Amino acid sequence: MKALFSGLLGNRKAMIGFIIIALILIVALAAPLLTHYDPAARVGRPHQAPSADHWLGTTRIGQDVFARLIYGARTSLAVGFGAGLLITFVGTALGILSGYRGGKTDEVISFLTNMVLVVPNLPLLLVLASFIGQASPLVIAVILGCTSWAWGARVTRAETLSVRQKDFVKSAEMMGEPGFRIMGFEIFPNLISIVGINFIGSVVFSVITEATLEFLGLGDPRVVSWGTMLYNAQKASALAVGAWWDILTPCFALALLGIGLALLNFAVDEIANPRLRTGNRLGRWKMMIRAGEGRL
Repeated sequence: MKALFSGLLGNRKAMIGFIIIALILIVALAAPLLTHYDPAARVGRPHQAPSADHWLGTTRIGQDVFARLIYGARTSLAVGFGAGLLITFVGTALGILSGYRGGKTDEVISFLTNMVLVVPNLPLLLVLASFIGQASPLVIAVILGCTSWAWGARVTRAETLSVRQKDFVKSAEMMGEPGFRIMGFEIFPNLISIVGINFIGSVVFSVITEATLEFLGLGDPRVVSWGTMLYNAQKASALAVGAWWDILTPCFALALLGIGLALLNFAVDEIANPRLRTGNRLGRWKMMIRAGEGRL
């Protein structure tokens, strides 16, 4: 675990991604300090262009886009990180249990995992959300957590099968340590990189999926989030009437959050898989080429 954190601190992609995510989190938490507008109140003219009073313009009904952006970040981040934690917890717990216990336990969990993997995820989410009707962010997060854990469980199980054969696990078993302690204190710490990749990927998936469901009108339109901003801008034909700020603002926010999380994901993947660390080798290769040109 220490090696992972020290590697992240020395990785440029990780630092850039962390800075992006940290800035988004700070802006979301400091929303009441950054604007005095109510995100749900009418505070200006319809589709007013960006100005000193409204930095990112207004919506079709005169709501401040900047206020909706930073308050909506709270909802989108809460769904993303909440569903990501649930997905990671369920997938990691089932994966470790399946890989370590084996036997009937492995067969049952593998059967459930295969069932979830066979069902297309997005169509299932669309059906569930449409059946519920105007699902709240909490309901969307729970649906995502209950239907998206299978991939993480499959990868975690495979890694657990490998770690289970290590000498320190065999020694713990010979010393008579209980199974839950071996899984929690011997196996889990060696899967931190896999768990980290699973968590970051789950957050990206959850944020994008929530925005997709709300953009399609399956979320609660009374909730301020980046997805409902896209839904309202699409209903108001923002691009058709020239109000580009109304629809591009949440798009840019989602893209920026995705870039930050993707950079963190790439960094963790590089640290977990040394074969992907090409930066130093490329640098040495360039130096060798320059040295050869100098001799010529």
